[in-house]
Amino acid sequence: MSVQDIPLQTSAPTDPITILGACAQDCPDSCSMVVTVEDGVATDIRGSKAMPFTNGGLCVKVDNYLDKVYSPDRVLYPLKRVGPKGAGEFERISWDEAIATIASKFRSISEEFGPEAIMPCNYLGTQGITQGLNVGDAFFNKLGATVAERTYCDAGSCTAYAMTIGDSAGVDPESFVHSKYIVIWAANVMSTNLHLWPYIAEAKKRGAKVVVIDPVKTRTAKAASWYIPIRPGTDGALALAMMNVIIAEGLTDADYIDKYTVGYDELTERVAQYTPEWASEETGIPVDDIYTLAREYAQNAPAVIRIGVAIERSAGGGQTVRAISCLPALIGAWRKPGGGLLQLPLWAFPVNWPAFLHPELQTPGTRVINLYQLGEALTGGLNLDTPLKALMVYNSNPVVVCPDQERMIAGLSREDLFTVVSEHFITDTADYADIILPATTQLEQDDINFSWGHLFVTYNNRSIQPRGEAVPNSEMFRRLAAAMGFTDAAFLRSDEELIAESFDWDAPAMEGITIESLKQKGWQRLNLPSPDEYAPHAEGNFRTPSGKTEFLSSMAAGGNFVLPLFRQGSNDHQPGQPIDPLPHYIAPNESLRTNPELAARYPLNLITPKSHAYLNSSFGNLDFHRKVQKEPMLLINPADAEARGIGNGDTVRIFNDRGEFSVLAKLDKSVLTGVTVCNMGYWRKNAKSLSTPASLNPTRFADLGNAPTFSDTLVQVELAS
Repeated sequence: MSVQDIPLQTSAPTDPITILGACAQDCPDSCSMVVTVEDGVATDIRGSKAMPFTNGGLCVKVDNYLDKVYSPDRVLYPLKRVGPKGAGEFERISWDEAIATIASKFRSISEEFGPEAIMPCNYLGTQGITQGLNVGDAFFNKLGATVAERTYCDAGSCTAYAMTIGDSAGVDPESFVHSKYIVIWAANVMSTNLHLWPYIAEAKKRGAKVVVIDPVKTRTAKAASWYIPIRPGTDGALALAMMNVIIAEGLTDADYIDKYTVGYDELTERVAQYTPEWASEETGIPVDDIYTLAREYAQNAPAVIRIGVAIERSAGGGQTVRAISCLPALIGAWRKPGGGLLQLPLWAFPVNWPAFLHPELQTPGTRVINLYQLGEALTGGLNLDTPLKALMVYNSNPVVVCPDQERMIAGLSREDLFTVVSEHFITDTADYADIILPATTQLEQDDINFSWGHLFVTYNNRSIQPRGEAVPNSEMFRRLAAAMGFTDAAFLRSDEELIAESFDWDAPAMEGITIESLKQKGWQRLNLPSPDEYAPHAEGNFRTPSGKTEFLSSMAAGGNFVLPLFRQGSNDHQPGQPIDPLPHYIAPNESLRTNPELAARYPLNLITPKSHAYLNSSFGNLDFHRKVQKEPMLLINPADAEARGIGNGDTVRIFNDRGEFSVLAKLDKSVLTGVTVCNMGYWRKNAKSLSTPASLNPTRFADLGNAPTFSDTLVQVELAS
């Protein structure tokens, strides 16, 4: 049944029908869904049993997705502000008035200050190709608006990964069943990549050892064979020390190194200084454990490493990924299915990015502002020649997900800032909007997905009519483009045409896959060898300039740069001074060892991992999800708590020079001394102190790809008065 055949509304009762959909949350699992519809109303949603990776299940974030779709708090009509900014007071208006107001303000601001006074703010509130990250790029490029650089997530990791092994899909997640040694590094798989866990569990059942390296003893760490706690931001020291042991003890695959790598001699000389004894001092990991990890990893083939997003979120995050990316080639792990490295399989998908980025519409030299520094940009902290006078937010909730929360709120509170927010709910950010536009949920729109966690294309058939006057992002930008007088072909495409342009359908990986077949099946695996056979680099074939793993990176000569994927339509990498072509260690910006003066005032390291029941800030307002996630808590080691007179369940104040927030304390021996943990994602308006961990995070970039440094955050904790 095609989407056009779906009886979305009927006047008489009909038998229930099932529609094949796809989850579009910013998650590696990209699940295939089955939606039951009765008389135009969705009555059930579940994971597809036919799709191997989803295997009939959805995670706790999406299992109750109908609560979101039918929430009485949904924004269903355009709204305009009638009260003070931040008060959340709005009244309903028509779409015509909303669009006319936005177009008029954009024109007047462009005429008075120039179009760079306007800036989009968006990310992956929905991950679909047509409605997600790039849906507004053509519009803002044509407008001449400030370019939004979007490097919150994996920009540094992707840069380092590409410098070392190229844009490889890496290990097929389904191949993990063949792995003998699995290292899960900075990833809480059970909370953020749930459908990978059955493959890991099956490998463990077959005798594989599962090692988790993480500052926090997460759900995943508790289920592992061996949990290795590590100080935040020191993962690079461990990876370099592992190489030191592997090389010094002759545990390398000399044949693989000779045939499929470059720079081994230089790497050998470099890592000689990074001894396990040195790394133990940096990481807090016992010396013997470092030796054991290196030896076991090298001697149990096939061995695989799964790295998480958090690995990049410190000053040396890029070099950490460089070092980890070198490890598989060093021991020849790539030779067999289930051996190598898993970062982002998205590289395997031939997505037609130019069809959405449209860099040709962009004026060369247009100003670039990174969203990580949006709070500074809105309050004059970046010394901008042209101040920002308009902000359009969609697919994002920057008050909660950006750092520098106090300045963010100060900026959004400006009366001279015209703010538009497209949303499902009146979020912490939408409270400050002048105009709010109603957005459709995944059940109310068509879309097509790649995945950054497996090798399946998934298709989302619209299953119900949009509620109220909600529209997909694509339609919102068509209306805005028409109001602005933009007549380029890019602004006239229907959703069906956008979906048709989403992939290079002639690419070998798409053989046997068509839009019609996806509509009918809901999902299809890329045309690649089976998980039992897939070993993409058994004989090299790395997509680097040399075609090999580059221990000595040739791309380093171009300096630090941002990959085009992370910048709104721009193909300007902005090369800088050449960087060190060999992996090396960069310590955290904020730690006792690197900044003792700061640590004297703020001696605890705060890390803010993803929540189990929220997806970033999505679902943070829904009763079911809040019940599962429970009230926000700060995990703190009992020794650190005792030194501060803090008891279990006490309300504590966590603060530094940038801000503060208050939550309940939970004493937990599994948290390292000197480290505190508070999950991100809960909403500011629901918080005890009207602030969240985002108020404390720094805005300094990591070493590669303008990645964030969320984990480089020193704080002090005390009983709240």
